[in-house]
Amino acid sequence: MAASSNKKLSLWSLTSLVVGSMIGAGIFSLPATFGRATGGFGAIIAWVIAGGGMLTLAFVFQTLAQRKPDLDSGVYIYAKTGFGDYAGFASAIGFWAGACIGSVSYFVLIKSTLGAFFPLFGDGNTLSAVLIASLILWSFHFMVLRGIKEAAAINTIATFAKVIPIFIFVIVLAFAFHTDTFALNFWGSQSLSGIGDLSHLDDYGYTGHAALEIGTASETLFSQVRSTMLVTVFVFVGIEGASVYSRYAKERKHVGIATVLGFIGVLCLLVLVTMLSYGVLLRPDLAALRQPSMAGVLEHIVGRWGAIFISIGLIISVMGAYLSWTLLAAEALYSAAKSNIMPQIFATENKRGVPSAAVWMSNIFIQLFLIVTLFTEYAFQLALELTSSLVLIPYLLVAAYGLKLAWTQETYAIDSAERKKDFIFALIATLYAILMVYAGGLKYILLSAVIYGPGTVLFIIAKREQKRSIFAPIEKCLFAVAIIAALAAVYSLATGIIAV
Repeated sequence: MAASSNKKLSLWSLTSLVVGSMIGAGIFSLPATFGRATGGFGAIIAWVIAGGGMLTLAFVFQTLAQRKPDLDSGVYIYAKTGFGDYAGFASAIGFWAGACIGSVSYFVLIKSTLGAFFPLFGDGNTLSAVLIASLILWSFHFMVLRGIKEAAAINTIATFAKVIPIFIFVIVLAFAFHTDTFALNFWGSQSLSGIGDLSHLDDYGYTGHAALEIGTASETLFSQVRSTMLVTVFVFVGIEGASVYSRYAKERKHVGIATVLGFIGVLCLLVLVTMLSYGVLLRPDLAALRQPSMAGVLEHIVGRWGAIFISIGLIISVMGAYLSWTLLAAEALYSAAKSNIMPQIFATENKRGVPSAAVWMSNIFIQLFLIVTLFTEYAFQLALELTSSLVLIPYLLVAAYGLKLAWTQETYAIDSAERKKDFIFALIATLYAILMVYAGGLKYILLSAVIYGPGTVLFIIAKREQKRSIFAPIEKCLFAVAIIAALAAVYSLATGIIAV
């Protein structure tokens, strides 16, 4: 169904969708997450890799928006057009499941935040936490059913509200920053001797400076950086927000502009939050902070009100980002159904033009995964890393399609300089996505297959609705690999080889 004129989104609204989708739970967890993984130097390398890789992906989205303006259904349509129906389906279901599980991570972090003040919420995976999260889930569900435009307007307001606490956090840390503390944290595994005056550390409670080393001599820089990779992917999930909603854009060119602007702004905030924290707390103390660790860092500087202030900002941030991801997940199912790679029920809309069946399916899946968190020890980390692993396949296919377009010279003039530039960007983005899949490890590849393999039943239903053959020869092989990996994951979970 074509978007009516009163549902068209401006450049600012599209940019806020990108920013709102990316700034959610991840940024508030960065100080402890990076503190556990690496020091300042490793963090710099990680952000250069992640920032460079994701920037090239943003450029690919921008290029595809300009060169393929007819492909206005989001990330999956590029995979479908470039590599066939089953690749398009895999991209759609991967993106959809990643958005849903990402929403679960938001709920877990909200309850973990409240758990610092109300112990019954624990780390966000107690029965009380899941019950309250479920109440919020279904409250948002019925709000989304009232209309896409209304929900997008609320997201714009939430985006503005949640950036303010983050800016204040950055400003306070800039004034509290100590170069000698940063120097101690720089290499990730270090001695305290010979690094300068440490007297200010006693003001923060570091008497004796005992046990201030973290890591071991065998912890290589490569392993430190690798352990941050899925986290950096997670905080950039949402970069495709404008692309998913391209059919609502007032002007097609705004899609690419919004993607790049939103990415650059968020990247700056992510780097500042990470690097400034290394100049305030030593790495063992950063690693020991409970999530959301931004609250612990600010509390260390200004007292208890700092934790309360960040906690309020986090709740606003996460609720706004959750709304964005609910919309992104439903839109992914709806658009895929309109392109005949998902069952047609997901293409149905209510009287307000909202893809209601897709919204119901998304929130039922979120509810089921919320229940799963009751049985996981590290619910937030599981949701974060599984989300990253799931969305990497759609990102890889987008980058690969951009590479294919430049390689075949489709839509380009012969020997075009622009084609060469786009080819380089797409090649870097493709290699980056492959590197991230490798960095995530076999565990999350197998867990992702539990979604991709059995989820193929939706693809089979869609093909039977159209009375078409289900798989091309190469697609049969891909499906077989997905099923084998899914069975391996189930076996590994049942025998304890994989722990969640």
